[in-house]
Amino acid sequence: MTTTRTQFDALTEADFRNVVGHFASGVTVITTALDGKLFGSTASAFSSLSVDPLSVLACLNKTSSTNPAITESGYFAVNILSEANADLAKHFARKSDDKFAGVDYTLSEHGGVPVLEGSLATIVCEVMDAPVGGTHTVYFGRALEASAASGAPLAYYRGRFGRFEEFSI
Repeated sequence: MTTTRTQFDALTEADFRNVVGHFASGVTVITTALDGKLFGSTASAFSSLSVDPLSVLACLNKTSSTNPAITESGYFAVNILSEANADLAKHFARKSDDKFAGVDYTLSEHGGVPVLEGSLATIVCEVMDAPVGGTHTVYFGRALEASAASGAPLAYYRGRFGRFEEFSI
């Protein structure tokens, strides 16, 4: 494998986006509910955090309408998408007054947040902390409910969706 290293005089936003785009991730839809209204946003910035307490982190842009709704409600769900859910990822990435029109979901026991049907896995959380880093809020959530199904994850790499392929080493 040949690696080409580029030296930048001053790192630009475009340079930075290009470099971090080389990190492959899964795709999630972060959902919440507030005063009877449902919110959801596609996000790839998600990670498990700790087993004591059972917790995860999810990052959302401050401009997302889902962001202040999570802060106010105190609950959110991480819906980890399967490779069959690329349309859901695109759907929740767009601005819309009712993102849940035509979307199958149930409401969780904790916080009444929407859990998307057909997700590969879901984790319902209570917000433990929500520091701000630049343009994003980092939600640290204590896991209250979780479930998983069989299937393969939806992958995201360099601005595109793809499939995860297993191989032996």
